[in-house]
Amino acid sequence: MPDSSRREIEDLVELLNQYHLTELELEKKGMRIRVRRDPAPTFTSSGVEVVKTPEAHLPSLTPSSPQPSESSHLLTISSPIVGTFYRASSPDSDPYVEEGALVKKGQVLCIVEAMKLMNEIEAEADGKVIKVLVESTTPVEFGQPLFLIDPL
Repeated sequence: MPDSSRREIEDLVELLNQYHLTELELEKKGMRIRVRRDPAPTFTSSGVEVVKTPEAHLPSLTPSSPQPSESSHLLTISSPIVGTFYRASSPDSDPYVEEGALVKKGQVLCIVEAMKLMNEIEAEADGKVIKVLVESTTPVEFGQPLFLIDPL
């Protein structure tokens, strides 16, 4: 790797740390560099993974949404990137999944589009979709909860 490319990567890492960002991408002369930092997950005493996300990016809970005490056994599928959330592959298509649907590990749940790239978000375990937390075509943040799944 040339020293100039190495220095650009080091500069991106410094910016990532300096501004407490989770991801940066640079495209220059046909070369694309993406630097990403995943927040360290923490685990509760029940072994459930908790991803720390700034409260300003969390969707507001409505009375019909499960409360944390009710949903402690539920798996939260979160956005791995910043982008636009789509429930279907095209505006004329049916959503990938509906609330109440049974899903298999690896099944596509939605798409998050970032910089014209369509990223399929897959189920992390077999289960039942309890709640879709985001409306289609809505911007989402890194780590923002998208789905609640009751694992089987």
